[in-house]
Amino acid sequence: MTDLQPALIQPLTEPSSDPLIESSTLDDLHSFVQRYPRLFVLTGAGISTDSGIPGYRDDNGAWKRSPPITLQEFLGTQAMRQRYWARSMVGWPVVAHAQPNAAHVALARLEAAGHVPTLVTQNVDGLHQRAGSRGVIELHGGIDGVTCLDCGMQHSRASIQQTLEADNPALLNVTAETAADGDAHLEWHDLGGFRIPRCANCGGMLKPAVVFFGESVPKERVDAASHALDSADAMLVVGSSLMVYSGYRFCVWAQKLGKPIAAINLGRTRADPLLSLKIAAPCADTLTALAGRLALD
Repeated sequence: MTDLQPALIQPLTEPSSDPLIESSTLDDLHSFVQRYPRLFVLTGAGISTDSGIPGYRDDNGAWKRSPPITLQEFLGTQAMRQRYWARSMVGWPVVAHAQPNAAHVALARLEAAGHVPTLVTQNVDGLHQRAGSRGVIELHGGIDGVTCLDCGMQHSRASIQQTLEADNPALLNVTAETAADGDAHLEWHDLGGFRIPRCANCGGMLKPAVVFFGESVPKERVDAASHALDSADAMLVVGSSLMVYSGYRFCVWAQKLGKPIAAINLGRTRADPLLSLKIAAPCADTLTALAGRLALD
């Protein structure tokens, strides 16, 4: 594969106008995996909604709320960092306390059976690993870590939460709708007084260890994922609209390699015209049934 340059994560403002492919049955998905037993799996926010973590987009691929903060905004002003950390303080516990659901468990079973050598996730919640999956590439990083942009020291997100809560008690009892990245839909009137966390080692600027919109996915992750795609028989997309290029490009590469693509997703995806098979059904039910059938083969 030649096109391995990391792409900027950018929101697609207009969803694809291509109609949804007609839904196929579980029998078709079972036959797909029998024919192509080694799958390159790409998951998105839709797989974690049954764990209580809301997704970003509706069934048409449009934003349900304002788009996440960009890297440029976060680095640009103190006010935007205050806004980010205030929203994160309220929203992070929802993601931190979420538990793997049946879809995560089913993919771990499929990995143990040899069907999923590598799983690439766009999610930052760590639920695949907690469900037992081992060959996981977190394309956008993990929300459980925080990095100092000045000295490089790594901090746990849990320790930063303790600091946030101690320094900003006015937000302790505030609740708000949360997104997949732990960002709460919060517009607080007193952000000017919000105290953002600083690095305990050098006092420098802290940033979550996730890839923001407008930021490049690290090349080593892209390379590792592309090599896994090279070795796979086919690609399976689970719970992703693929509206950002960082995930969609794997579908483009799979097509160039002549590898068929199946998807389990409620609603349209950006890759609908590229799909060989689409299951418009809940991820957990579908994957659990698939894993059960394959276990009987």
